Amino acid sequence: MAKDDVAPKMKRKEYEKELRKLQVQLCHLQEWVKASKLRVIILFEGRDAAGKGGTIKALTEKVSPRVFRVCALPAPSDRQKSQLFMQRYIEQFPAGGEIVIFDRSWYNRAGVEYVMGFCSPEEHERFLELCPQVERFAVESGIILIKLWLEVGMQEQEIRFNARIEDPLRQWKLSPMDTESFGRWYDYSRARDMMLEATDTKHAPWRLIRSDDKRRARLNVISHILKTIPYKKIARDKVRLPKRSNKGHYDDQASLRRMTFVEERY
Repeated sequence: MAKDDVAPKMKRKEYEKELRKLQVQLCHLQEWVKASKLRVIILFEGRDAAGKGGTIKALTEKVSPRVFRVCALPAPSDRQKSQLFMQRYIEQFPAGGEIVIFDRSWYNRAGVEYVMGFCSPEEHERFLELCPQVERFAVESGIILIKLWLEVGMQEQEIRFNARIEDPLRQWKLSPMDTESFGRWYDYSRARDMMLEATDTKHAPWRLIRSDDKRRARLNVISHILKTIPYKKIARDKVRLPKRSNKGHYDDQASLRRMTFVEERY
């Protein structure tokens, strides 16, 4: 295949087979993170409909939410607006044995806030100047920081937006802010370019993933995370169920017969 050729979209059966292999490794990683008290931050950024939510779901669906904690902060309150900009994000940083996944992060200031005019040009410039310093502080304190940008193409984004409009199961994903962003493609592109230039550092580099093929993108993201965080498989003793005691035996279903169960429609 030539360098510029686009690979055909991955079939579901192949995707599910490879995803299971990676999810097994994520479970091993989880045990290592707990045992070693590692602190990890994984942040996902990208345009609307780039596939962040689906990728995070694939990453977290087979692991413990006590270890893999997803953080998707709402718009700041009036009180939070008066705080240091990074303050509400730093409050969510991991303790030992945690992986915090930011579904959008402090980079909102470099993206939607800047493009939509929610911050001033001076605040945007100040953020791009200070952000690498804050990230250096986090990394030097021992946090593993993984920054991922999902890059979706213009045509694919339009296909996904139209699918959200037509599908009642996806319409909740489409906010007025999303539709407004659709018309500002190149404004977001310029904001992305400024962000990457200012914050792609040696201590906290960006890694880009093409996400027109959602399945390939999810596998590539998980594979990268597993490669980036050093871990070892921890041997676990095989669990053996104890025998159930018959002490105090009684008909424990009899007491339920007077209760009301949900109608069995299926």
